[in-house]
Amino acid sequence: MISSFRERLSYRFENFMAKGGMSIFVSLLILFVISLGLAVLIRWVVLLIFPGTDIFESIFTHIWNVFLAMTDPGNMGVDSEASAWLKFTIIIAGILGVVIFSMLIAFITNQLEKTMWEFRKGRSRVVESGQTLILGWNERVVDIIRELVIANESERRARIVILAEKDKVEMDDEVTTMVPDTLTTKVVTRNGITSSLANLNKVSASEAKSAIILGSCGQGASDEVKQVSDSRVIKTILALIACQEGENRINIVAELFLESSRQLVETFESNLITSIDSWDILGKILVQTSRTSGLAVVYNEILSYDGGELYFYEADWGGIGFYDCLFHFPDGVPLGVRKADGSLLMRPPKDEIMEEGDEVLILAEDDSTIKFAKQAVARPVDLPFSYTRLEQRRERELILGWHSIANIVVSEYADYLLDGSEIDIVVHDPSERIISQVQALRDSNTSLKINLINGNPMSFGDLQAVKPFGYDNVIILSQNQEEDSAERTDSETLVILLLLRKILRDSAVMKLSTKIITQVLNSENQELITQTNVDDFIISNKMITMILAQLSEEPRIKELYDDIFQEEGSEIYIKPASLYFDSLPQKVTFADLMGLALKRDEICLGVRKKSQAYQPDKNFGVKLNIEKNTSLEIEPEDCLVVLAEDDL
Repeated sequence: MISSFRERLSYRFENFMAKGGMSIFVSLLILFVISLGLAVLIRWVVLLIFPGTDIFESIFTHIWNVFLAMTDPGNMGVDSEASAWLKFTIIIAGILGVVIFSMLIAFITNQLEKTMWEFRKGRSRVVESGQTLILGWNERVVDIIRELVIANESERRARIVILAEKDKVEMDDEVTTMVPDTLTTKVVTRNGITSSLANLNKVSASEAKSAIILGSCGQGASDEVKQVSDSRVIKTILALIACQEGENRINIVAELFLESSRQLVETFESNLITSIDSWDILGKILVQTSRTSGLAVVYNEILSYDGGELYFYEADWGGIGFYDCLFHFPDGVPLGVRKADGSLLMRPPKDEIMEEGDEVLILAEDDSTIKFAKQAVARPVDLPFSYTRLEQRRERELILGWHSIANIVVSEYADYLLDGSEIDIVVHDPSERIISQVQALRDSNTSLKINLINGNPMSFGDLQAVKPFGYDNVIILSQNQEEDSAERTDSETLVILLLLRKILRDSAVMKLSTKIITQVLNSENQELITQTNVDDFIISNKMITMILAQLSEEPRIKELYDDIFQEEGSEIYIKPASLYFDSLPQKVTFADLMGLALKRDEICLGVRKKSQAYQPDKNFGVKLNIEKNTSLEIEPEDCLVVLAEDDL
């Protein structure tokens, strides 16, 4: 087929213009030269037709005048004494100049906008070292940034670099809106696939100090979707190792949903790669919190960088006993010892001696305030003490709603409750899947009575029918298995809390013994939840982010999680002060409380004031790591926060 000249010309012009900005600029320049030539030609024709009107001596003067008029219409005054025909030609030149330069200005403006947009897309390589990488994007990113900002507060120049398959401008806008003050930390975002070596090199992954790899779905997703998310995370781990020339040198914290995926990560045989089942930990915290009111606040302070923090600290111990060294820290409460062989002993034996190379795991305000003093900074008074324990009894637990975390909650309860205790689960129109899961829990936990009740927790009548305040604990979970919207889930939780409050107000209950514990997804809803007088609430996403952030800074902390978030070993409890005193109230120092706790083979971390239990500005009454010589007034309803073997 033979193409016409017009088609060939159009095709070549199209290819030329497709080259971008430079071709447009060249086209405008050519158009300007052609227009200048046309204007000069018109003026020359006028001079030939009307020669008597020529008041200039040279054709070059006419060309110059036309050029001046085109570049600046204000120069048309050069022909003020010329004839009308010459004035007409200068007007044409001015109009042509305005049109062409308007096109040029529009082109320059457009190119500047494109350039600025390209800058905002962040295509350049991140020239940083020692940064924390966040690979992936989900609803927990903002809370992770908040935690890392607090953790980096003592650093002069900290960096967080985010690489995710999300538009950079959207990421920047969300971070700026939700975290307006990042203190000494700068947040840099880049768009790209997290498992791409090119993208990891673009964010200088090999120069990072740690990396947090996030899952691409929520806990409520199906196993198939979770498998896809885990595969991406594992592929990203492999890419991170590859960009370090095959030898991992940075702390990697991976969010994995399936046990098979976590077992696969263990084959990397690197103590710098940590994979966690965050929802398993949350389920255990829910159960522990239901056992001890106020425990969620304690965990929130210990796991967060805003308040007391956990550190490993080594010093010249001089052969001191572990329990003697508790009183040798002006700031900090030791919880355990990490031996030179790497083993961690929480609440070690009474005769434990600190040796060279040992590190204490200590709860302190900041790592800069930890100092081991050769002499004791405080001495506990030997107060009267009679050993008593709480009596364990059968309990009734009520779970409102169903979520995959419920399997963990019920299994954990089996480790704590006496045989014959009862767990009722209220679900609106339970599916066959839920029915089979509950039956599997019955089969594996025969010591408990597990009942599935078909009812709508968001219905006042259905909720009132189960008599919720006849139970020891009420745990509110997500009403939506898919958990597709944190706002929807939290809104439904608020409705249930308000219904419970109405039921309590309408009942004749004089003294409430039921504790209400709820799971909250969005940390922004904390203030709304506190208005309902709930006993404890766990902000799921925030709790997960605190764990991820701490592990990215200190991967050895996982050994602590493995110990305190299970029934075996030492755990944190909030116990009534009446277990430690023969009579109350008492005025004592914090060192005295530590001494009393040691008589029960426990370590005292702080206190909880009952009078402040519903005051958010008082941290709900929880005070940890108190200066050891501080005088405290302990009332009958106050409690001690302790590290102990059990809650009795």
